[in-house]
Amino acid sequence: MRLLSWNVQSCRGMDGKADPARTAAEARRLADPDIACFQEIDSDALLHELPAYQSAWATGVDVPADRGRYRFGNVILSRQTPGRILRHSLPWPASPDTPSMPRVAVEAVIGDLRVITTHLEYYSAAHREAQVASLERIFVEGTAKRLEENGDGPFKYFPRPESAILCGDFNMKPDEPLHEKIRQIGFVDAWKALNPGKPHPPTFRVHEAKEAPYCCDYVFVTPDLVPRLRAMRVDGATQVSDHQPVIVELA
Repeated sequence: MRLLSWNVQSCRGMDGKADPARTAAEARRLADPDIACFQEIDSDALLHELPAYQSAWATGVDVPADRGRYRFGNVILSRQTPGRILRHSLPWPASPDTPSMPRVAVEAVIGDLRVITTHLEYYSAAHREAQVASLERIFVEGTAKRLEENGDGPFKYFPRPESAILCGDFNMKPDEPLHEKIRQIGFVDAWKALNPGKPHPPTFRVHEAKEAPYCCDYVFVTPDLVPRLRAMRVDGATQVSDHQPVIVELA
C-alpha cells in the first residue's frame, strides 16, 4: 500500500501557475498512491482530476468570496471505499497580534487503518500546541468502545481500527518539542523508524533561495504498523508545489 502526503499549495507550482491537472499527473507519476492525503486544497478541482478515488474533504476556512465562497482545507483520497469519515475542527485560540486561520483534521477509515491528515498553524506556536493536544483527544477518542449492534441509519456501527496513520504539514521542525509530543501521544515517526540516525530530508523551501529548507511534513504511525513499513522517501525534485511530496509504502 502506497500513501502520499503532500501540501499542494492550492495546486500552485513554483512557477506561480495553479494547475490541478498538473498536480494530479505529478501525484500519479511520483507514487500512483492507494491513499493520497493533500493539504492546502481550496476547490474540488483536484478531486475531479483523480476520478478513480473516493474523497473525504474538510475545510477549515469557508468564507464569502467574489464568486461564491472561498474554502481551504485538507482531503483524503482513497481507491478503496472508506468506512466512517470524520471531520475535526482544531482549536483556534485568540491571536490579536499574529495571523492565523481555522484549522481542521480529516479522518477516514480505510480498510484496517484510521488515516488522519491535518495542516497545523504556521505562524503561532501556541496554536500548534493547542492543535496537537486536540489531535491527542481525537486519537484517544478513536479507541473508545461503541455499541456494535445498533441497527441502521445514523446510529449504525462502523469499526474504527486501532491502527492509525497521522500525516500532513505540521509546521514544526524535527527537533521541536511538539514533534516529541506527537510521539508521546502514541505515534512513531515513520522516517525515524526506517532511517534511524539519519536526518529528515527537507520538505519545505527546497526550491527557494531566500531561506534554508527544512522538514515540516511527516507521516506518523502507531507502533503496530512499524513492522509493516517498507520504504519512505521525499521527492526533492518536483516543483509543482512549495512543499515536497512524502511517499510511504506499507505491507
